[in-house]
Amino acid sequence: MTAELSAHQLIAQHRPTLDQALEAIRTRAYWSPHPEHPKAYGENGSLGMAEGKDAFDALLGTRLDLGQPGTDDWVGEEKSPYGIDLGVAYPHADLDVLLPAMRAGQRAWRDAGAEIRAVVCLEILKRISDRTHEFAHAVMHTSGQAFMMAFQAGGPHAQDRGMEAVAYAYVEQVRTPDNAEWTKPQGKRDPLALTKQFTPVPRGIALVIGCNTFPTWNGYPGLFASLATGNAVLVKPHPRAVLPLALTVQVAREVLAEAGFDPNLVALAAERPGEGIAKTLAVRPEIRIIDYTGSTAFGDWLEANARQAQVYTEKAGVNTVIVESTDDYKGMLSNLAFSLSLYSGQMCTTPQNLLIPRDGIRTDEGPKSYDEVVADLAKSVGGLLGDDARANALLGAIVNPDVKARLEAATGLGEVALPSREISNPEFPNAVVRTPLIVKLDGAKPDDESAYMSECFGPVSFAVAVDSAADAVELLRRTIRDKGAMTVGAYTSDEEVEQAVQEACLEECAQLSLNLTGGVYVNQTAAFSDFHGSGGNAAANAALCDGAFVANRFRVVEVRREA
Repeated sequence: MTAELSAHQLIAQHRPTLDQALEAIRTRAYWSPHPEHPKAYGENGSLGMAEGKDAFDALLGTRLDLGQPGTDDWVGEEKSPYGIDLGVAYPHADLDVLLPAMRAGQRAWRDAGAEIRAVVCLEILKRISDRTHEFAHAVMHTSGQAFMMAFQAGGPHAQDRGMEAVAYAYVEQVRTPDNAEWTKPQGKRDPLALTKQFTPVPRGIALVIGCNTFPTWNGYPGLFASLATGNAVLVKPHPRAVLPLALTVQVAREVLAEAGFDPNLVALAAERPGEGIAKTLAVRPEIRIIDYTGSTAFGDWLEANARQAQVYTEKAGVNTVIVESTDDYKGMLSNLAFSLSLYSGQMCTTPQNLLIPRDGIRTDEGPKSYDEVVADLAKSVGGLLGDDARANALLGAIVNPDVKARLEAATGLGEVALPSREISNPEFPNAVVRTPLIVKLDGAKPDDESAYMSECFGPVSFAVAVDSAADAVELLRRTIRDKGAMTVGAYTSDEEVEQAVQEACLEECAQLSLNLTGGVYVNQTAAFSDFHGSGGNAAANAALCDGAFVANRFRVVEVRREA
């Protein structure tokens, strides 16, 4: 294969960006090479707003031929949460043909070395970035995210997470030198001398099992961590969110081919309705790495049954916020209201349980009773979402019928402090849009515990009355230990309470945000700086992104020779 992209070109173009990414993960300071504003695109080969929408529209009702081997059928029945049929057909693979073809290219990819793999990955990300507007519509119409969130979270933020994984992969691979001269003195005898060669060797084919809500943001870390460490990657999207990851595979295959590598190093595994190929793939001997985001039940099944693979899971958790006291009552309410509302609570980081002392809290506006805090929060959410146009821009659409069913069932779990209301979307009249529901529960009642100690994914939050700050911290500990948590928040102006919450999160291994009252929210994390999940509690066995997320995707093989 003749390379259109030489190693020299790729290194010259992308090595400076890689170096900046390496510095960012070292310092944890803010940095991103991917613009967050839609108007930043449209020049230097990138698609502008109108061009991106046209490109997306042109995909509808077409067959996305990736040119991968083993295609035995065409599948695809995606329906947008906004009510339109996408009508895109994807290749269905004969695994006995596709998997051997994917393995064939791994030797050359392994021998290319860590730097070449990294810059090829950065070229893939650059081309995806140039098509951010197109990808944003693909994410919007498969996840139900509102456009601006689909643009940012599905575009630059996802690309940042992919690049972060490439940077960590590079660091771990170059930790060991390529070669070493080893000499051991032997007194009067000649020294022992060996020449040693060290090669990062991939585990095998990696499987990325995509999710419905954040197909690119959750998919890119595993995809690029595995590819950058020398593994071929098979992408198995969620059946309702194929398009964003199919486009990703398309770009990756194009870049690999132009760089002189086998495009089959990255391939797509779309499935027929009800086929459930994730279970079949997960236990095949060729699959040596699995990245999964989704339900606890299937995550647990993968960890128990895919014994031949290194399995990285992000599952469900019960995210908790302790509200004990605050020096900025209005800021706290505003921050919490936005956190509960964003993407209709369909984020794995959205708070679910708000633990509030039943005797009330101290604030800069004087004491507030439990009932006042809950009523004021309900009022803040109502004010935020009072305008339907703004509400649609924040809430997006309910991603699937299961979320709607959980929302409706939750009204019977306790006293409703804030009912969920239906909002119409004039542009997409078939979209299901709902505002958050807040339900009061009593932390001392066993009947209530079964509700707040289970994840209720979607726009549902529980205001749980507790006896004291100490009881809140103890319930927080138990929740993380038994159910896991992707995020924890706390509002307190008491130093002892703050230390108790912090110690609970350190001991139970959960990421903590304290006293957020401005434009940073507990359910948002920044690549290169924040860790998403910890890998230390039941919600996830991996963190995005740290050295542990990439280091076991390859092993180092040593060859020794007499000097």
